[in-house]
Amino acid sequence: MEFNLHHSIEILERIPAVLEDTLAGLNDEWTKTNEGGDTWSPYDVIGHLIQGEKTDWLPRMQIILNETGDKKFEKFDRFAQFENSKGKSLQELLNEFKRLRFENIRILKEANLSTQQFDMEGIHPTFGTVTLKQLLSTWVVHDLTHIAQIIRVMAFQYKDAVGPWVEFLGVLKGR
Repeated sequence: MEFNLHHSIEILERIPAVLEDTLAGLNDEWTKTNEGGDTWSPYDVIGHLIQGEKTDWLPRMQIILNETGDKKFEKFDRFAQFENSKGKSLQELLNEFKRLRFENIRILKEANLSTQQFDMEGIHPTFGTVTLKQLLSTWVVHDLTHIAQIIRVMAFQYKDAVGPWVEFLGVLKGR
């Protein structure tokens, strides 16, 4: 599928409801447990998504669209959620994410982006030159990746409980 802003917005608008429906009201064992080691819990992922809404997608879009300014992106802090989410309930995080996403989608729609603007470039600290089209496509896939991660982490909680059925449950085998 080629990049299409309308198709992207269809996904981006739905993500807060998907997360709310999946996580709201669940026991902390589902939402605050990870897969061990340095892995993230669903709670951690929501905090990370909030950080992206604040400092990644739209700020970088604005850098790309700025005709005269520096095109270099700030490095994204992939771990800021561990400090920024302290003391907040999962419901508070879900509400904050929903509010930020709603506002960012409004800004994205109001930008009235042209086809030519999708090819405008910014400078990523790791990848170098990237286009607006690539940034917006990544926003969608980033969200979908983290939904898959949340589901995988939750499924992992029953890995031992499913017994021999683990052989048929690809989510528990990294597939």
